[in-house]
Amino acid sequence: MVVASSFEEAVSLIKDRLDIVDTVSQYVVLKKSGANYWGICPFHNDKRPSMSVSPSKGIYKCFSCGAGGDALNFLVRIQNRTYKEVIFELAEKFGIELPKKFVPSDETKSQKEEMLKACKKAAKFYNMQLKTGNDANKAVTYLKGREITDEIVDSFTLGWAPNKYDSLYKELHKEFKDDILEKAGLILKSNQGGWIDRFRNRIIIPIQNENGDYIAFGARAVDEGQNPKYLNSSDSMIYNKSKTLFGLNSAKDAIKEEDSVVIMEGYFDVISAQAHGVKNAVASCGTALTADHIKLLSRYTRSRKIYLSFDTDSAGINATKRGSEVIKETLSTLGDVKQFDESHISSAADNKYACEIRVVSPPQGKDPDEFIRTMGGDMFKNYIKDAPLLIDFLLNNILKEKSSAQTPQEKAELVSEVLDILKDVNNKIIQSEYVKMVSSVLDVNENAILKELKRSETGYDRHANISVQKNNVTNSSQFEIKAQKNLLSVFLSVGGNANYRKLSELLPEDIIQDKTLIIVKNTIDKLADTVNNVRELTKNLFTEFIEDDNLTKIITDLVDMSEAFNGLDETELEQAVTENIVRLRRCYTEHEAEKVRKHYRDVNDDDMEALKLQMQLRDKIKLRTGDKQ
Repeated sequence: MVVASSFEEAVSLIKDRLDIVDTVSQYVVLKKSGANYWGICPFHNDKRPSMSVSPSKGIYKCFSCGAGGDALNFLVRIQNRTYKEVIFELAEKFGIELPKKFVPSDETKSQKEEMLKACKKAAKFYNMQLKTGNDANKAVTYLKGREITDEIVDSFTLGWAPNKYDSLYKELHKEFKDDILEKAGLILKSNQGGWIDRFRNRIIIPIQNENGDYIAFGARAVDEGQNPKYLNSSDSMIYNKSKTLFGLNSAKDAIKEEDSVVIMEGYFDVISAQAHGVKNAVASCGTALTADHIKLLSRYTRSRKIYLSFDTDSAGINATKRGSEVIKETLSTLGDVKQFDESHISSAADNKYACEIRVVSPPQGKDPDEFIRTMGGDMFKNYIKDAPLLIDFLLNNILKEKSSAQTPQEKAELVSEVLDILKDVNNKIIQSEYVKMVSSVLDVNENAILKELKRSETGYDRHANISVQKNNVTNSSQFEIKAQKNLLSVFLSVGGNANYRKLSELLPEDIIQDKTLIIVKNTIDKLADTVNNVRELTKNLFTEFIEDDNLTKIITDLVDMSEAFNGLDETELEQAVTENIVRLRRCYTEHEAEKVRKHYRDVNDDDMEALKLQMQLRDKIKLRTGDKQ
């Protein structure tokens, strides 16, 4: 048994024992070709060997979908498990003892196991009470009214909590300690000092984690005036509502197979959906959608195609807006959200998007559960098939208010809401078509909308005579990003790490401008002084970013690109860095000059402002010309 002094050391020891070819070949048939091995990528529908495995670099990289990383990252992705779960298992396999603070104590482990057992017993108890309980008739009547059959009851282990203070406690007290039942959220301390059941006189909806363990409960009121309508388990050692999705345990295979997920609002929405054939439906557990929910789902859907299916009332629409913002913010490092349909582009190109958000919106007045029960699962699937993209849904909801906008001020208010959506559309042709449509619907001059849109995009305030940059860091073009990657890859080349400090001093502070690459550069800076060679630096970089697929892909790209600089001596490496800096400077100068040109065209009706911008443009061009001399 090898004892690791820190968690980082344990990860390093594990990585030393993982051979990239051996690891990948457990899941993929590999064929040697030259220095590398090739196989069918398991992370997308690969029809020819597009994944390369490099034993010398210790990485895998798919040249089709972009997946890449080291052996540990591969295991995390292929097994759909968390980083720590894989580490704990590998540490045990390789005989590496983790520091005690990172390993659950035997007592904690035992408590969790007992809590899981208690919740499972509780679920079975409640289920039996629904079938045999003396006071369960009203629950049975309610469920039948929602067309919940006996088969559905058994499939979701639905139950009934009797209208008694301690029926569950009496049943479980024989086997479990009071503190276990309390921590599991099954019992509460009474005012008299004894124990009472947490859930009473309610329909019980057991909540399972993605592995199928019973971890919590939702309880639905059935009596008139009984509040709250839903009572949910509190967070515990085995349950975190912000990281748990109802129905995921039974939906995950369908999410993988269909490469999409339908997120709903409530327990019964999901129950109806899955029971009627919409198997990839899930819901949050009495809380708003969180970033952790989205990260969890992204492990099961490669293209991250997400359908939001909330109620059609104003609260549901607001939940759709909030949920979509969480999705976009969580996945923002992966690229752009799909903004318009592209029938002329093959489906293989869909991977370029961070995610695709669509909104399933059945007829007004019907929530998903009611619609599915009334019209059937197949009809709901048709709505999924024809679901509009988020941008179209949001625009349609704004434009529905056109009849109430009669005055110029009211129309301007609607246009302002529209602009907040349209300014994020990158394709100018598509954007102009949306403007044309909005102009027609609202009966507002198209050129006026375009002009307001340009001001909104550039952040230009005509009255203040200033140009406001919204982000501190410029959004680099793809060419600039590639050039920045090329520059960073020098530091991961053989010889780059040995001369790191000297090479790093050559870099101007603002030469790396892409936000994600700045994170990579800062992390390289942090790690460079703690390692002895480039292989160790690369290994530590993969460890730093193992839970971020996008950053892992970037590190893989840098390692792959660094091969071009292998074998160069110190002088040649310095020259390579300097040449890349010069190229990037020219890119940035041209980029800035083009922005000024565009700004100049946009304000050419204002002589004073145009003159000021013309002078800026002249200075930019002069600077660029001077660089070339």
